[in-house]
Amino acid sequence: MSRTSSTTSGAAKPASTRAKPANKWEQAADWTDGRLGIYSLAKTNLRKIFPDHWSFMLGEICLYTFIIILLTGVYLTLFFKPSMGEVIYQGSYVPLKGIPMSEAYASTVDISFEVRGGLLVRQIHHWAALVFVAAMFVHMMRVFFTGAFRKPREINWVFGFLLLVLGMFDGFFGYSLPDDLLSGTGIRFMEGAVLATPLIGTYVQMFLFGGEFPGHDIVPRFFTIHVLLIPGIMLGLLVAHLILVFYHKHTQWAGPGKTEKNVVGMPLMPVYMAKAGGFFFLVFGLIAAISAIASINPIWAYGPYRPDQVSTDAQPDWYMGFSEGLIRIMPGWEISLWGHTLNLGVAIPLMVLFPMVLVSIAAYPFIEGWITGDKREHHILDRPRNAPVRTALGAAWISLYLVLLAAGGNDLFATHLHLSINSVTYFVRVGMFVIPVLVFIITKRWCLGLQRRDKEKVLHGRETGVIKRLPHGEFVEVHAQLPQKDLHKLTAHEQIEPFELPAETDENGVARKANVIDRTRAKISRGFYGEGSQIPKPTSEEHHEITSGHGHH
Repeated sequence: MSRTSSTTSGAAKPASTRAKPANKWEQAADWTDGRLGIYSLAKTNLRKIFPDHWSFMLGEICLYTFIIILLTGVYLTLFFKPSMGEVIYQGSYVPLKGIPMSEAYASTVDISFEVRGGLLVRQIHHWAALVFVAAMFVHMMRVFFTGAFRKPREINWVFGFLLLVLGMFDGFFGYSLPDDLLSGTGIRFMEGAVLATPLIGTYVQMFLFGGEFPGHDIVPRFFTIHVLLIPGIMLGLLVAHLILVFYHKHTQWAGPGKTEKNVVGMPLMPVYMAKAGGFFFLVFGLIAAISAIASINPIWAYGPYRPDQVSTDAQPDWYMGFSEGLIRIMPGWEISLWGHTLNLGVAIPLMVLFPMVLVSIAAYPFIEGWITGDKREHHILDRPRNAPVRTALGAAWISLYLVLLAAGGNDLFATHLHLSINSVTYFVRVGMFVIPVLVFIITKRWCLGLQRRDKEKVLHGRETGVIKRLPHGEFVEVHAQLPQKDLHKLTAHEQIEPFELPAETDENGVARKANVIDRTRAKISRGFYGEGSQIPKPTSEEHHEITSGHGHH
């Protein structure tokens, strides 16, 4: 059963015309409504229509894992001591007894072995953080590949991008809090990267660490950032993100009865809320089951952090691996200027490449909008195959991410596959430039091939597997016409015409000079939507000619 959203008409009745409340509960509700207007607000929004498709659940997973992180994080803060003060461990974990360590590390070991349910909650917190970032990554890819970022959702794309970046950094600060050998190695790596930043590096280092590494302020400062600063900003962005989802209405896939001006689906109450509630407990239960089975971040096995030690095969969580990979594959270039050494091997990845990747992701909706010149609102999603260049760009970016992730673990590839670490590094350096280009070309051709297949199915129907012999002896396969809803799905997309420069001369024969920006825009637009970047849709005339019996079997 599906419903189409409609405008709710009629205001709340005046108090004088309403029936008298029957009991004290109705009196309390009437009193509250008279001061907060809850009735009118609920009447308008609780019947909000949401489309039903599995891909829309990716955003829900982000929301639910964020709630799980908050709940488990509150529990952990009750027992965690964010202090670098040194203590001698005398707890229940025998292998660490008598070893000096920070209070942060000791309290984390106590949470794991002495607090009831502490280890499970720690693991749920960490696994939920990993799933949260992964779900945001996949959710943004769904939005990207389907064009859901187009007007009027450009700002919401930026909000989602900021949530992803903040989630990555908050995860880094979170797994740095236990002050174990693995996280301490990661902090040391980050400090070196920060110090390589020209002009402001030393100031940022003093702000984060409060002095020379390791100092005594790392954990307290990281704790404040992890539990207060970043989550507060993320909570505000999340609320703004959801408000805009409500305000703009939800996107939907093309289908019969679906237009740019309506939404076909289920109402928020009671259908959608019941399904969402069940899905939340399903996500929570799955993460809890994973946490009970699969160990993650066993800090007692690493031991407390010591500056003179480095844990073997030290790797960050997967979402920070690409940034480390950028630094690992960069040649160790250095230059000296005015008595100062500039470490280009760290500064270029950190100050140029990393921000360039992030800014390009955040700005993409505005770049595509500028290329197309399209100012209309879009609420119907694209099938990825119908936007070959955009899909190819997304696939190329994912391949770049995976290459850099592999670069972040070049030592693991070298030791486990018995390869030279230099050979792995050289391969990744070349692959960083070659692999995304190959992926772009393959993905674009793949999308064009799928478009040709869709066109063939629209014009000739689907293959039935039935072989028929014609009177003159030829054998052909009988094709069956597609149902109307499938024809609509395959032909509902709009094909954008590339931006064209104005005529070289005006109506008076005076030469027009196109500026550099317009020429660049026209060239990029032809690359996106030109003849080699999309297959023309079948026209109704072509379909009628073939289905009426001319050349159709």
